[in-house]
Amino acid sequence: MSLAMPETDPNVTPRRLLAMAVPAIVVGVMSALLLWVLEQAADLLSGVLWTTLPDALGIDPSGWWIILILTLTGLAVGVALQILPGHGGPDSVTTDLMGKPLPLKVLPGLAIVTLLALAGGVSLGPENPIIAINSAIVVAIFVRFIPGVKPQLGMLLAGAATVGALFGTPVAAALLFTGILAALRSGGSLWDRLFLPVGAAGAAATTMHLLGAPPFAFDVPAYGAPQAIDFVTGSVLACACVLVGLAMLYLLPLFYRVLHALRHPIIITTVGGVLLGILGFIGGPITMFKGLTQMGELLKNPGAYSAGQLAMIAGIKALALLVAACALFRGGRIFPATFIGVALGMLGNALFPSIPFGLAVACGILGILVVVARDGWLALFVAAAVVGDITLLPMLSLIILPAWLLVSAVPEFRIVPPPGADAAPAADAAPQAGGTPAAA
Repeated sequence: MSLAMPETDPNVTPRRLLAMAVPAIVVGVMSALLLWVLEQAADLLSGVLWTTLPDALGIDPSGWWIILILTLTGLAVGVALQILPGHGGPDSVTTDLMGKPLPLKVLPGLAIVTLLALAGGVSLGPENPIIAINSAIVVAIFVRFIPGVKPQLGMLLAGAATVGALFGTPVAAALLFTGILAALRSGGSLWDRLFLPVGAAGAAATTMHLLGAPPFAFDVPAYGAPQAIDFVTGSVLACACVLVGLAMLYLLPLFYRVLHALRHPIIITTVGGVLLGILGFIGGPITMFKGLTQMGELLKNPGAYSAGQLAMIAGIKALALLVAACALFRGGRIFPATFIGVALGMLGNALFPSIPFGLAVACGILGILVVVARDGWLALFVAAAVVGDITLLPMLSLIILPAWLLVSAVPEFRIVPPPGADAAPAADAAPQAGGTPAAA
């Protein structure tokens, strides 16, 4: 995952850090509140679409209703992209977690199409859009009220705060931004440069907890004492999941070209909605939505799923992620990819029960995320956080090494449109470099 950030000021002093500490905390609280509002609105609309309406009509929401709602969701998103200012922002499949701040006029449209996708059951998470929304707002506020602060710092704080809010802990932001800041040429202490982002992330994570957001960790059996064989079996499982991720990476530009050959945004999103509806009809509600609640359903009763069912769930979710990402829906890829990793890890445990359950799930997540996120820190953190077992970290730190070697030279999990192409409505041309995802 490439998060290109400008150089920060190496002349950091305690006085400057103290002066910016309060704005950083305010940014953290604000970023968490905006995420919370978006998710609450999505949950409210989701309840209407998937519970209130079916109950009122006496309809089974797990049958043909899935195809209908996802088709209508695709149609609604397509119409919104066509008529809203800024066309709902850039196509999410062409963006990383952080990019240039968007114009404020684009944000309402981006929020609306993200809300529709989240509520309608599209297999994307909120991370890309909400980071873009928060970054644009924070930069605009800094430019207006704190003109002496560079906009790049506002982006950095908003991005860190939103990552902290998404995962419920500042550790995720600290690990993610360590890689970014360590790559900068400027001198000074790394923790001086992490001071404000970690403060913003901590404030955001605390705010989400106070608002009652569900925890990111799940109830998984403890790993126990590590065994030497765990490195071998865990590495094999993680690398197998990397291969699944690489297959998705290979299919990404193919899905993109096929769907964008339809050319018109309304047609692209509607067809995407139909395809997602069919996949949801086959796989059931557990293969829909961003995947966080659905991870809990999988992990709550692992014995309820056979190896064949887990393989089907992972496969359908992978296809749903590819379709959703390539059909102009706005949303992030981390959460659905994590769900795929959970399903693949459980599949590995079902096929080879000698692999400890927690380790298998963590390896599944790690293997998928090193492909989709292209960030070893984030893959390690999410793998350990979902399982909720810090004793896994030493073993995972070894297992990630062969997994990373498999992805170190492959492209990123996203599409780069041709130079000058507008990624927002629909691409009229094939992706750059012969239809391959972006090179790192």
